[in-house]
Amino acid sequence: MTLLRDRCGTLRDHWYVACTQEELGKKPLSREILEERLVLYRDDTGRALCFRDRCLHRNAELSEGFIVNGCIACPYHGWRYDSEGRLVHIPSEGPDSKGRPKRKLVAFPVTEASGLVWVWMGDPGNITREPFAFPHYGEAGWDSYYMVTHFDNDVTNCVENFMDVPHTITVHAGWFRTDAKKPVHTTVERTEDSVLVTYHQDADSIGWTDLILNPRREPVFHTDKFYMPNVTRVDYEFGSRRAFVITSQCTPISESKTLVFTAITYRVETPLRPLFKVIMPPYTRKVIHQDVVIMANQRRSLARYGAEFTNAPVDVIHHYIESLRDWAETGEEGAPPEPASAEGTPSYM
Repeated sequence: MTLLRDRCGTLRDHWYVACTQEELGKKPLSREILEERLVLYRDDTGRALCFRDRCLHRNAELSEGFIVNGCIACPYHGWRYDSEGRLVHIPSEGPDSKGRPKRKLVAFPVTEASGLVWVWMGDPGNITREPFAFPHYGEAGWDSYYMVTHFDNDVTNCVENFMDVPHTITVHAGWFRTDAKKPVHTTVERTEDSVLVTYHQDADSIGWTDLILNPRREPVFHTDKFYMPNVTRVDYEFGSRRAFVITSQCTPISESKTLVFTAITYRVETPLRPLFKVIMPPYTRKVIHQDVVIMANQRRSLARYGAEFTNAPVDVIHHYIESLRDWAETGEEGAPPEPASAEGTPSYM
């Protein structure tokens, strides 16, 4: 069986989020990235470990097992593996079993950053970059929290949804935006590994949250950014004292399922800050659930009829994102997409 990890070109050569740091303890945790089943846990020192979720004996899933003295034990026959993945104990050989230390589980490099646990899905000997740094995470004066969401769609369609402003007046009507029918001058730029969008609209509004985020109706600076292979960052700056940032990292489970880790980060200098911390999580959960529903809708249609898109000028954003991801998926064969820009792309909000 050929897994997505083995047929996605250089998309595998990146760090992907497996879970939040809070989720990972000494109990085995199962995850699937690029169709590769993984088991993660912490050893006795607290170090995060990740292996292929497959016992060397009879191929049972180790994530259903348990931890003994820092070793992960298979739920089927109890074979144990140490923190290096070495087979160190076979119960059927008696209490003095030394196992087969030359036999090792397939291991994946792990690192922790921005409150997340990241797994390198490419060649362990060829780690070429650091994980994406979530903006303002843990920074003084900023509040942050994560939401973890399952989407029934692939990574490309998910990141395009997160970068797509026109859908907000339909999918999120009454929650995030209203249809003001105002023309917005937009600049879209494609670099070698990103798509950068700037909306030139000082009087933008993102719904009732303006009451706290922008009570003085100061000029708004709105940018959307996509970074290869799977990160989106949406920034709203309200003058110099308030800002709202939504950063999402999309972990590909399969060709039709994605696990998204979204950091909601904001800075508000107001006595209402404690109230904002209470009301924001349920509000953002509602908005993201609306995206979950429309993404599942799109996926059902794609599965039935295939992809046949009709583009409007504003969809140059999607074209730029797809060109970068498609080139990586081919293994970066041929010439890469050249830097390009689309100035004055019209959009109505």
